[in-house]
Formats: sequence, structure tokens, C-alpha cells
Amino acid sequence: MRSDLVKKGYPRAPNRALLRALGITDREMGLPFIGIANAWNTIIPGHTHLRSVTEKVREGIAAAGGVPFEFGVIGVCDGIAMGHEGMRYSLPSRENIADSIELMVQAHRFDGLVCVGTCDKIVPGMLMAAARLDIPAIMVTGGPMLPGNLGGRDLTLTDVFEAVGKVAAGAMGEDELHSLECAAMPGCGSCQGLYTANTMACMTEAMGMSLPGCAAIPAVDAAKLRVARESGEAAVRLVHEGVTARRIITLESLRNAVRVDMALGGSTNTVLHLMAIAAEAGVPLTLADFNAISDTVPHISHMQPGGPHSMVALHRAGGIPAVLHAVMEHLEDAPTVSGRSIRSIAASASVLDTAVIRPAEHPIHAAGGLKVLHGSLAPAGAVVKAAAVDDAMWRHTGPARVFDGEDAAMKAILGQEIREGDVVVIRYEGPRGGPGMPEMLSPTAALIGFGYRQVALVTDGRFSGGTRGPCIGHVAPEAAAGGPIALVREGDRIAIDLHNRRLDLLVDEEALKSRRHEWQPVKKILSGILSRYAATVGGAEIGAVQR
Repeated sequence: MRSDLVKKGYPRAPNRALLRALGITDREMGLPFIGIANAWNTIIPGHTHLRSVTEKVREGIAAAGGVPFEFGVIGVCDGIAMGHEGMRYSLPSRENIADSIELMVQAHRFDGLVCVGTCDKIVPGMLMAAARLDIPAIMVTGGPMLPGNLGGRDLTLTDVFEAVGKVAAGAMGEDELHSLECAAMPGCGSCQGLYTANTMACMTEAMGMSLPGCAAIPAVDAAKLRVARESGEAAVRLVHEGVTARRIITLESLRNAVRVDMALGGSTNTVLHLMAIAAEAGVPLTLADFNAISDTVPHISHMQPGGPHSMVALHRAGGIPAVLHAVMEHLEDAPTVSGRSIRSIAASASVLDTAVIRPAEHPIHAAGGLKVLHGSLAPAGAVVKAAAVDDAMWRHTGPARVFDGEDAAMKAILGQEIREGDVVVIRYEGPRGGPGMPEMLSPTAALIGFGYRQVALVTDGRFSGGTRGPCIGHVAPEAAAGGPIALVREGDRIAIDLHNRRLDLLVDEEALKSRRHEWQPVKKILSGILSRYAATVGGAEIGAVQR
């Protein structure tokens, strides 16, 4: 065992003395040492219950003949960080999480790893660490929050963000907003819709790194505790069988995750995160894979924010096993941490509510829920959640309204300076230029709240999973790297065509050459982690991984 390096032979007597100080017995010295990366904290609603989840993981490890060792992992709540400087620290935290888990596992020579986390950057950071370390590993995602309720209507966090725009437009009073704010988020768990946290939980299960059903089980359901204990037991089995993370995280399993993503219409952030996980696993997943899969896998579940269904509804309809069953003909067979193949899990599942998970022959959209666009404005690609765009806006051409940063755009939106038909361009918010590629839920939700129906938003930043509407992010190359988005001027015509996956700047090449000659990048004074991040991060088209 890897852990023998710290516990076997007479030269390791000092190491063993320290382990004995923890209460480790002679018998336990001969058992597998399993690390538990626990993202519990008291600032993220999705993590406040993880102590009890992790306790069940510890029980499972011990019952299966392993020795559990728990350590902490940081987490940023994207919703609390949204709309201010804090959001620049969210994406960099993903790399910090992966690095910190690597440090703990390698320094202490754990034989296996259980990762317990819930939210947006925590789950992908943990999966990146598992792929990088390539030891036996399993993920336990903490589960979604129950919907809020006010006046008999189910609520999610997006309702509160969009209500801000309604207040600014005079369509809602601040007293009503306060009532909404108090009712929307009733307790622990990740935000209720198919936002980034829940999308990544679904992707984790679809790629085989968590046990069947784990992703959609609500945070407050006792089934979450049961699956946590079973995951602890499974971690010990994976060590004995020598099944490491890269046996599970393969090109086939990642493509299966993309297939489920397309079927559900998940967050655009999954493109960044799946590519980053693939990079750590040495798997050649590219933007082309997303489009190729989108062509073949239909969008069959109309999830919030674009549709009516919450994660609780998905759970009651059969969860991810039921989604796998519905798209089984498209799946590549691959192993999972359960010991069963993904197609075996799909075959044994059933759809319990066809209003939530439709048959593949009667989809919401014939093509998958995400699209990767290319064109003169995005030569290296851009991403849109097509499942959350009204059919009328799949083709749109309009004048550019150009803003060097989210704050300036938000001021213009709240000041009602935007007109129907405009294409709002927010640039210098990419991985390097932001830095940190902040999410734009505040401006997108404000546009919805104001009632705009024919305004598109294009950015080299990214969007929350709670964003809906014609919002195109991850434009690459980003403005800070001199991409065409840096050359857009007020009033330029921008053409969007989701049917043909195009995003074009309708300016002739000679004019662009002249502009490029005059272009000077926006300079930002940086320090600390953002300075280091900006100096080393790659583009969105490769997952914004650090070089």
C-alpha cells in the first residue's frame, strides 16, 4: 500500500508514533489509509450539512476495513461572491482545491480518497485532484436544496436575482423583494435548479465517479446519508481492487458526461470544468466533442432556469440513472466506482415521470442543450446554453453596446440605457483579463427582470448556471489576449446564429486590421493570487487551466 511508506519498518517508528497520537491501533496500522477531503464550512449553504455526510463516509470506511483521515478543503459560494470583486476569486479557487488535495494526499501517502463537496468550483476541483493523483477515489456530492415557496409558487435563487431587475424597472416593490429574499432559500444544499453545482454533480455521476443516484438526492434526504456510507465502503473496495481514478475518468466516460449534459441542458460552466478534468487525466476532450455529441443527443429534460423542473423533480423522476436509461443508445460503456458499468446502471433504471424526463423520441429540442459557437467574433469558440434561449432569439443581429467590464454594463442596464435588439458586449472579463473569468448572473438576471426579450449578451467572461436567455460566454480568444472581441466598437453589428453555431462581427477585415494596429490592452493593477493566476492561466477554450 502507498501508506506503507509512512507506517512499515523500524525506520518509520517516529511516523507511527505520531499516528498513535491520533488513536491508531496496531491492527489499523495494517489497513488502508483513506483520506477524506471535506469541504464543510458555515458560509456556503451547500456545505453546511457536510459534517453529517462525512461522518457517514467515515463509518463506511471503518466498516469496510479502512482507516479514515479527514481534512478540510476551501470553498467559494458563487452566489454570495456574485456581482462584486469576490467573483474574480471563484474560478481560481478550483485550482487551489485541486492543489491542496494533492498536497495532503501525497504528503501523507493515503491509499484512497473520498471527496465530499457540493458547489460550483469545489466538485470540479476535487475531480481534477483525483485525476491528477490517479489513486482509488470516489466523490460524494452533497445534494440540492429544496425549492423555496411563496404564495404557493416554488422559488429558486434565480427568482431573487431576476427580481432585482424588476425592482429597478419599477415592476416590483422592495417589500415584495424582501419577502421573496426571505422565502427563496429554505436551508442546506446547492441552489435548486440545474445550475453549475447540480450540473457538476450530475456530470460526476454520469462519468462514473459517484454512486448511482447520488447527484439528485436532496441534501436533507436520509438517502444522502446512506449513499455517503456506501461511498466510504466503496472507497476501501476500490483500494483492494486497484481501481484508480484514471480507470474511471476516460475519454468514453467524459463523453458520457457530455451526453447527459446535453440531455439535461446544463450549465455552460461544465465545458470549462470537464475540459479541465480531462486535462488532468491526460484525456483529449475538445470543444469539437461537445458539438458532435450535441448533434446526436436530444435535450429531454426542461430543467430550471430555462424550464420548470427543479432537481427535486429530477430526483423523483429517477435521477441520473433514469436519464442514462433514456439516452442509453448513445452511451459508450465504461466502468464506474460502483463496480457496475454505466450501461448496466442505465439498463436497470427506469423513468418514473416522463413529464420531467421525456422519451428521446419526443424531446424538448432535437439537439443537445449546449452549443459551441465559432465565427469571426469567436475564432477559438464560445459557449451558449441553447436550452435556455427562446426559439425567437436563436437568430439575431443587432448593434453592439460595448462595456469594458461587468460593472459598467450593470450600471447601463440598471440605468435603462439598453434597447431591445441590442447586443451587450462585456469584455476584459476572461480568465486572464478579469482575471478569474467572473460569472455574469447579475446583468443577465437584471435584463430578464426588466422584461427584455430581444437583447443578447456576449462576453469573454462566463455565466452562472442560473443564467437564461441569449447569453454567450467563454468568447475566445479573450480581449486581454487580443481576440476580436477587443476590437468591437459601439454600434458594430453582431450576428448570432445558434442553428449554425455562428457568432460573427460584421465588420470588414481592413477595418479590423486598422483597429488592431491601434489596440492597447486594458491594464489592471493586480497582486496576490489574482496576479499569479493571470500570469499562468490558459484560455477558456482549453478549460482555463493553469499552465
